[in-house]
Amino acid sequence: MTQLASKHFQQGNTQLHDVDVFPHCCFPSQIPSVDILRRILGFLMSSVWHFPPAVTNCRVNFSDPEGYIDSSDDPPLPEGAFLQCTYTVTVYTGYGVELQVKSVNLSEGEQLSIRGVDEGGALLVLANQTLLVEGQVIRSPTNTLSVFYRSSPEGGVGMFQLHYQIFRLSCALPRRPHFGEVSVKDLHPGGTAHFQCHMGHHLQGDATLTCLNASLPVWSQHEPSCRALCGGVVKNATVGRVLSPSPHSGPNSTLDRSCSWSLEAPNGQRLHLHLERMVLGPTDRLVLWSGLDAGSVVLFDSGRGGPIPFEGVISDGPAVRVQFITDQPNSHNTGFNIRYEAFEKGHCYEPYIQNGSCSTTDPTYGVGTVVQFTCDPGHSLEQGPPVIECINTRDPYWNDTEPLCKALCGGDLSGPSGVILSPNWPEWYGEGEDCSWRIHVGEDKRVLLDVQLLNLSDIDMLTILDGDEVTTRILGQFVGGTSPFKMSSSTPDLTITFHSDPAGLVFGKGEGFIINYMEVSRNDSCPDLPEIQNGWKTTSHAALVRGARITYQCDPGYDLVGSETLTCQVDLSWNTQPPFCEKIMYCTDPGHVEHSTRTLSDPKLLVGTTIQYSCIPGYILQGGATLTCYGREPGTPVWTSRLPHCVLAEAAADSSFDGGSMALAIFILVLLVSVLLGGTYIYVTRCRYHSNLRLPLMYPHPYSQITVETEFDNPLYETGGPESLENYKVSPWKPPRLP
Repeated sequence: MTQLASKHFQQGNTQLHDVDVFPHCCFPSQIPSVDILRRILGFLMSSVWHFPPAVTNCRVNFSDPEGYIDSSDDPPLPEGAFLQCTYTVTVYTGYGVELQVKSVNLSEGEQLSIRGVDEGGALLVLANQTLLVEGQVIRSPTNTLSVFYRSSPEGGVGMFQLHYQIFRLSCALPRRPHFGEVSVKDLHPGGTAHFQCHMGHHLQGDATLTCLNASLPVWSQHEPSCRALCGGVVKNATVGRVLSPSPHSGPNSTLDRSCSWSLEAPNGQRLHLHLERMVLGPTDRLVLWSGLDAGSVVLFDSGRGGPIPFEGVISDGPAVRVQFITDQPNSHNTGFNIRYEAFEKGHCYEPYIQNGSCSTTDPTYGVGTVVQFTCDPGHSLEQGPPVIECINTRDPYWNDTEPLCKALCGGDLSGPSGVILSPNWPEWYGEGEDCSWRIHVGEDKRVLLDVQLLNLSDIDMLTILDGDEVTTRILGQFVGGTSPFKMSSSTPDLTITFHSDPAGLVFGKGEGFIINYMEVSRNDSCPDLPEIQNGWKTTSHAALVRGARITYQCDPGYDLVGSETLTCQVDLSWNTQPPFCEKIMYCTDPGHVEHSTRTLSDPKLLVGTTIQYSCIPGYILQGGATLTCYGREPGTPVWTSRLPHCVLAEAAADSSFDGGSMALAIFILVLLVSVLLGGTYIYVTRCRYHSNLRLPLMYPHPYSQITVETEFDNPLYETGGPESLENYKVSPWKPPRLP
């Protein structure tokens, strides 16, 4: 057996290896020639194997603060090839890329996707060809954004134009800690966020965070939390709170079973302890002593089963000790809140009302002081009078206890605005709650709900109903937690119901909810905006409803001044004023020429500006040395010519020599053709009848109609002289003899 002939082929990305040309049974005498083998292989390759079209890849990088991504700038596509391009925009750290769709015209099978990168470097698809519409704005999460394009398998190449510009990235809005507040001075790099806790809670973590500059700006640390600690010592106690320990997980979570606090007021003052909240388990115990030693008087002991003194207790001296014992240190549903105030002899203690405020006639709370209480929105005054007075000169005290402001379970609301809170807010709502709030506004109005917080357990439910008691429809039912949202009714009436499971102690409860409401116009849309001169506008919706956007664009030769996109807000007003189109009176910078210097007549590149280019020594300028910016009507001002180039002097000389040689060759060729044509013309018109050369397809003889034989041996005839006519020798005509 002979060794088989084989060949290796490669086209594009397709390879064929070791292709057998003839069967293994062939003998050496039967092996075809090399030429025949090549023909056989060519036939097989053309008729059996079909190679996929080659892929033409292109990568374009942008780093300017603003620019255009235009498919018309792509290289020409070879016939039968795919085009696959990636345009990458990378801007300064701390800035993002804002991309606006100017135009998109793609055919079926083409791909166009906008991609970003998250803080971990993972690729994110922000939009693709099915979602891209004219005027749409896409923002990158970091300082990098890319556009990927792939042509269709049939080879069709669509058109698209995208405009990009930078914008300042910012840190995410830090979360407000539970039982605390956060104030942000600036979300951009260098900005700070300051955290503080409500009275009685202690900050766990840094109180101030700084926004750090990065591809995606981040805060210097994680947000802190606010926790109530198990025990502590407070010297010079004036105003504060003692709270049951916050539940937490970890190796020490079971150690908070017995907590003790020591409070010491300034000398000569006593302490008033106001029991704001008291929800103790069957085995929990809270004891208050008037003093710090073991023999101190007991002010309150929950283990004795007596009534809870909601009006509070007063110490005999400047010190109080608080002890809390529990078997469930991580329970959300049990615990206590105690607020303390120090006061001097001869004065009443400072009154306090949770979820409300008070006004006083004497800030020192001497005898005769009158205090009036009011509740915060969403709360109602109960279990006490709205006004109290400090009495008894010998041992001053208030003539009644402070009232309570409670978030009620349901009610009728008819004001133009208000707030609805979960029962017992800001504490956790109770088990088995069934609440209903009915809201009624003006007959020509509607109700807009702004749900700021909604955190329920998975077995508790909040329902929002549209309409009055006769005709209602469900706008939404919610369980668990959700992000803030807004919704509105179609009538002046709206009802909110809330149900919490009676077994909440077993299955757990949520934090609650905060819902603001306001009456708004029955009109569903924002007012229409005027057309823009020298431009046009497009709308995202047929009707200008809440959330609708109007995008303005200018005619060629005009720049947009102002916000390009306006949004219809919740209150049916536009978020900003419409923009206007301003005539462009400048050219874009044509750029620098390598190995050259340039001189500008006007750094602003206004119409009429000239730019003079000159090459550095050793280089020769090719192209116009001067560019001038001139205006067009209509259109954007443009430069009078393209950028020149600076080439090496030797290369320029070689190029000049080659060009001269080519011109000389062309001249010689033209000269030869001219001589040839001229000679042919002379022969045809003057010499063809006296030449021995007989060309095929000769014209008929011009004297074929003469009936007498002529003789042309006289030289005078040939010269065209008049004497030639006298030398004619006429004889009868005879037909020519055949050879």
